[in-house]
Amino acid sequence: MIDDSFRKLIEDSSNIVVFTGAGISTESGIPDFRSPTGIWKKYQPIEFNDFLSSEDVRAEAWRRKFEIDKNISMAEPNIGHLAIAKLVNDGKVKKIITQNIDNLHQESGVPNDLVIELHGNTTYAKCLDCGKRYDLAVIMKNFEKTNKPPYCDMCSGIVKAATISFGQAMPEKEMILSQESSLSCDLFIAIGSSLQVYPAAGFPILAKKNGAKLIILNREKTGLDGYADLIINEEIGGFLSENINFIN
Repeated sequence: MIDDSFRKLIEDSSNIVVFTGAGISTESGIPDFRSPTGIWKKYQPIEFNDFLSSEDVRAEAWRRKFEIDKNISMAEPNIGHLAIAKLVNDGKVKKIITQNIDNLHQESGVPNDLVIELHGNTTYAKCLDCGKRYDLAVIMKNFEKTNKPPYCDMCSGIVKAATISFGQAMPEKEMILSQESSLSCDLFIAIGSSLQVYPAAGFPILAKKNGAKLIILNREKTGLDGYADLIINEEIGGFLSENINFIN
């Protein structure tokens, strides 16, 4: 569906922030977490403090991760990711704020420094103490041999997937960057998010109250529809591809 209002808002803007949730990545075959058929219906979330305090819990967390990663590792950017990457390459989109952990924006061609990952990135691990980064393939190989969770070979600290767990503090740097980007943009496009989880859902409101236009693209209603200048309830990839690829 060609949407002239959507295209005009983009054409009239020079500093766009795109905010993405799970809905854009489900079209790449990645299951979401919160839906009735989501990952958390199969696995109860592991609290961060429990992860820290128990080696057995850490082992279970890694077992779950490697099981879930079977879907994520096979996923590729879909036409929605590619359409957003076009807006980045055209200089329209200055930042992407994402709740997703799948690295698909980067794989679609968006430079890493333009992607703000609020919930981290599941494609690598790092030490919680010294920050050393670890390749998942190495961790998985060792885990399959020992069934023991990894420890840092530099400082003996706990190694964890580079994602934000329940009860873990949101990343301070990313939250500051998201706030600054939301305040500086002239158009904020929220895509594939129910916009019910705070503090992340506060960024569209922040942008709107600072004078930006707000577009919400989601298959279903969201918690912030009342703030939007334009609401689009369509399939995400198809809509973005059809409406962005025509914009020069």
